Amino acid sequence: MAQARKFPARKGFPLEPIEKGSRKILRELQLRRLKWSLRHAYDNVPAYRGKFDAAGVKPKDLKTLADLAKFPLTAKADLRENYPFGMFAVPMERIVRIHASSGTTGKPTVVGYTKKDIDTWTLVMARSIRAAGARPGDKVHVAYGYGLFTGGLGAHYGAEALGLAVIPLSGGMTERQVQLIRDFRPEIIMVTPSYMLAIADEMEKQGLDPRQAGLRIGIFGAEPWTNEMRKQIEARTSLDAIDIYGLSEVIGPGVAQECIETKDGLTIWEDHFYPEIVHPETGAVLPEGEKGELVFTSLTKEAMPVVRYRTRDLTRLLPPTARSMRRMEKITGRSDDMLIIRGVNVFPTQIEELILKHKELSPHYVMELSKEGPLDHLTVMVELAPGAADAQSAASLQHEIKAYVGVTAEVKVVPISSIERSIGKAKRVIDKRPK
Repeated sequence: MAQARKFPARKGFPLEPIEKGSRKILRELQLRRLKWSLRHAYDNVPAYRGKFDAAGVKPKDLKTLADLAKFPLTAKADLRENYPFGMFAVPMERIVRIHASSGTTGKPTVVGYTKKDIDTWTLVMARSIRAAGARPGDKVHVAYGYGLFTGGLGAHYGAEALGLAVIPLSGGMTERQVQLIRDFRPEIIMVTPSYMLAIADEMEKQGLDPRQAGLRIGIFGAEPWTNEMRKQIEARTSLDAIDIYGLSEVIGPGVAQECIETKDGLTIWEDHFYPEIVHPETGAVLPEGEKGELVFTSLTKEAMPVVRYRTRDLTRLLPPTARSMRRMEKITGRSDDMLIIRGVNVFPTQIEELILKHKELSPHYVMELSKEGPLDHLTVMVELAPGAADAQSAASLQHEIKAYVGVTAEVKVVPISSIERSIGKAKRVIDKRPK
């Protein structure tokens, strides 16, 4: 991991008092807001009222923060069952923005915002960009999506509120992006880590050394990525690769943010989003420090409160460091990303970590699943790094996947540019198994 850079306070933006406040004051605020949020959801969303009643709990049963465990979990299926606006807790005349997922895996997931929700989102995004090391006068190239769902807009709100100049451009126009980076010289880029690699490739194609592009900070999110990937990006681009977390159902990007001072996991903005870690199968709350599935309850959302929303992201809660709020460990896997191959649980990031230990291999890879008779067959295709020669890397990686992941894989080392580049979220798995 690259050494975190130190910036004098006078060159940055002042922190909000809550970011350095006492845990006691924060907990009191959380409890007060949590009581409001549960009451708001119960009184105004029939789906929540039905779930609470079925579980035999009422908002008044919350006396302490620990009592939240008595309330039912919410899953994406609940949102889809109430399509389109059944999860909204305010009249439509108070809704100022509506987003929907693509719906490729079923009914779309719909999220909505009041003006106050947009203000909250703006606040936590500005807080996040500041924590990543933004300075007055910085230009921010926002390359998250501005399409169906919400990433680009949230980033945009926060950067503008902080007083930074925003250069927006959705993914997929890589050549144009590189031209703008060359001409405009933004100091900060907000993008998925896989797409940053595609941008770096295009820079080199255009004769621009990524290390000389003027980028100081990359704020990366929207997909799991490993610390090995961080090292690769930092070495190739000479920027600080900082992690951001969020999901549209909770609000969007800006739920949690890694601080440049420490680069030791993501600080959760606990004054707006209350975290729990539950067992992925039983749903039982796990002790702090144990790894499991991340669950969030919104504390201040009006349009669409979420109560114990299952994110499917796997992580653990950690004590505060750079701020007074708790952190979560970098997310490198999701429960719904998990593949079961011949009875072995496999996450794409496990394969990624092993690939990136080989200097002769690039971070561009894809996993292909097929059937050989009754058995699953895994093929890992990975590109050679520029200027590298393929010696024994395929055999070595194959051995490591078997030894460390526990599954047999065929490894194919392929020429540069053989694998499709990311234009947003990376597609790591191609499943060719019969449905």
